[in-house]
Amino acid sequence: MNDRYDGYDQQNYELVGYDEFGQPVYRPVQQAPSYEQNSAYGYGYDPYVGGQQQPTGQQHQQPQQPPSYDPYGGAPQQFQQSQQAQQPQQFQQSQQPQQAQQATAYIPQQAPPPAPSQAQQPDRDYRTEQFEFVEEPDEDSEDVIDWLKFTESRTERREEARRRSRSRGIALVVVLALCLVGGAGYLWYQGKLPFLSKDAAKAGAASAVGPQNRDVIVVHLHNTKGGGTSTALLVNNTTTKRATSVLLPNSLALSDEDGTSTTLAKSVDEDGSSGTSDGLDTLLGTDIQGTWRLDTPYLNNLVELVGNIDVTTNATVPDPAKKGTVLVHKGADQTLSGPAAVAYATYRAKGEPQTAQLERFGQVMQGVLRKLSSDPQAATTTVQTLAQILDPSLTEKDLGAFLAKLADRAKEGDYKSEVLPVQRGGAISRSTADSVVENVLGGTVKSPSSGDSLRVGIENATGNKARTEKARVALVNGGYTFVSGGTGTAVATSRVTYADASHKKDAVEVAKTLGLPTSAVTKGKAARNADVSVVLGQNYTGQ
Repeated sequence: MNDRYDGYDQQNYELVGYDEFGQPVYRPVQQAPSYEQNSAYGYGYDPYVGGQQQPTGQQHQQPQQPPSYDPYGGAPQQFQQSQQAQQPQQFQQSQQPQQAQQATAYIPQQAPPPAPSQAQQPDRDYRTEQFEFVEEPDEDSEDVIDWLKFTESRTERREEARRRSRSRGIALVVVLALCLVGGAGYLWYQGKLPFLSKDAAKAGAASAVGPQNRDVIVVHLHNTKGGGTSTALLVNNTTTKRATSVLLPNSLALSDEDGTSTTLAKSVDEDGSSGTSDGLDTLLGTDIQGTWRLDTPYLNNLVELVGNIDVTTNATVPDPAKKGTVLVHKGADQTLSGPAAVAYATYRAKGEPQTAQLERFGQVMQGVLRKLSSDPQAATTTVQTLAQILDPSLTEKDLGAFLAKLADRAKEGDYKSEVLPVQRGGAISRSTADSVVENVLGGTVKSPSSGDSLRVGIENATGNKARTEKARVALVNGGYTFVSGGTGTAVATSRVTYADASHKKDAVEVAKTLGLPTSAVTKGKAARNADVSVVLGQNYTGQ
């Protein structure tokens, strides 16, 4: 037994339990009811003391034993049994402190037992209904919530700042890239980037080695009032991205369908478009894809449709309708209307060669192309508005698309005009063939297809101009196409030259046709516009 419980008054107090600090709780012992009171029940009854029921009227009672107790703080065994059997309603509900204070008391001389250590605590069987849980408000809970909200909002602000920073960085990179691309494009357009300038690109394209693709059409300007024609080859080199107007003098010597020598002017008037284009193909080695006949009234309308043109004129042109007045002034960047453009394109002053008028015609054509739309559909609409009756070899759609490409070249500064130089008598010299025919019109002459006659170029170096005609007649009668090579310095011996090995036998036959020895045939450089070239020396008699 623990000394703490010495002096325990078993007669007046009894142990009822322990409080939350492990201290025992006592209460006064209630006096047993009198017999008269118990007789109402028919037997002696103590609600807090267990025992066997006695018959009614039995006055003998067992001496009351002190309740047994648990030295470790447990309730008396008798009390535990009475609690299991039936709990007082007041104790079952809550053990309110005020009620417990009125019903219980502590022995004055008793010291509270020390709280047993956890190692000495026995296992106790507490029931749920013995406890009441009180949810006390936490004063720090609001502070914690506020802190969590602050931390969360701060994290969100940091993430938002990072996102904005990344967005600004991406935007800055995009702006810098655009500036670099735009700056590089501007420098390229101005030709200030080394190895990437337009001039360098054009030079590289112009020096391209190998086959080059060229689109060629021939345009004939017919002067319906003053008479005469002007002819130009419009060439678009799709390989080098350049365009050229090759202006052809009217004195250019051609061969008609039967091999008869003629001039360009006569061929246009007599042979028509088909005969002239075939003669030009034979002479120059070109592949003309169509013929555009442009009468002066249509040129007038074309200039009006594109909204006038600007030309640096080289002559003062009087107004043919009003004597004494000037229609076109000489000077830079002269704006020409339709009538002024026609007057300038056809003007030829007294004593001027026909090439001077051709150059003016080329200027007007270039001015029209600079003002014409580069869009094929828009250019086609302009052609259709002219309401021309075109040559069957060239449709409105084809002409519009072709002119749109030339217009793009003219706007970019990749367009030029060049007069084809001819010798007296209309022949093309070897140097002209090398510079213009080779570089502008297509390089080497293509081999004739099956059924085409062999083209033979004749250069008269005999000192006798009449022998050129004799050679022409002999070749035409032999089934060959005559190509005039003009007149050269007199030589003693004739030569027959072929460039392609496949034409060796043809060269031998040409020599026989002209009455020349086969020993005159050699492999070498032929004229650019002929399959076989012949230089007539003084040993050629034409017999």
